[in-house]
Amino acid sequence: MTAQIIDGKLVAQTIRASLTAEVMQLKARGIEPGLAAVLVGDNPASVIYVRNKRKACAEVGIVSTQHDLPATASQAQVLDVIGRLNDDPKVNGILVQLPLPKGISPEAITDAVSPAKDVDGLHPYNIGRLMRGDSLFVPCTPLGCMELLDHYKLPVEGRRAVVIGRSNLVGKPAALLLMHRNATVTVCHSRTRGIDAICREADVVVVAMGKAKFLTAGMVKPGAVVIDVGINRLPDGALCGDVDYGPVSGVAGWITPVPGGVGPMTIAMLLSNTVTSAKRAHGLL
Repeated sequence: MTAQIIDGKLVAQTIRASLTAEVMQLKARGIEPGLAAVLVGDNPASVIYVRNKRKACAEVGIVSTQHDLPATASQAQVLDVIGRLNDDPKVNGILVQLPLPKGISPEAITDAVSPAKDVDGLHPYNIGRLMRGDSLFVPCTPLGCMELLDHYKLPVEGRRAVVIGRSNLVGKPAALLLMHRNATVTVCHSRTRGIDAICREADVVVVAMGKAKFLTAGMVKPGAVVIDVGINRLPDGALCGDVDYGPVSGVAGWITPVPGGVGPMTIAMLLSNTVTSAKRAHGLL
């Protein structure tokens, strides 16, 4: 068996094309979706991530702005920027690039973003709505995972799903989304005993462990769907996911590659959430 590829790059391109058309229609009505990125410090990876997100905005017609603060900025200064963006009617989404420098509480900053502009889905209000099953905004990466399953018509209802990782950004929301779709979900993590046997029972495995090649072929049920959220750089400079891709692709039925799987979907969902926010702000939803 050779697993079929779940092509996140292709799906993301399809979503972006649809969003481009939607943004054009909104602009014809005088509505310009706007995303504001807040970058504190000059972390090289963060600079690249923000640049890529702004480039993606430009491609679909979303107006993007960037608000840079030095690494020495105080928490009060960052909160001041957030407050001004909350009050700006031209801004529909606020993206605070993480991680933040030491001395600035990420919880305090994300909590300060208006829930109506929280396109990352990190505000406690939006997390609570997700728990209840009527989410306003969902974190972009797990939302992208669900979009991939939907695009390829891979069933979730009634299936056994395992989520490896319990982060607030990916693992927990992914588990909730799968539960809301009537999957039977088990969440595993670094302290889980017997994780190999648990994974072998899963029809769907979402891996967000942050450990290179953690999921091996012996942990996968033949024909299972494997969604690899991880991205790790090996000593030789090569990128790999949390899945041992080659051997696992010989057992799984469907698998996401790294790169080109979940990664492109994260940005696509950020764009989608921003357009959704603009529509809500103008009473179109």
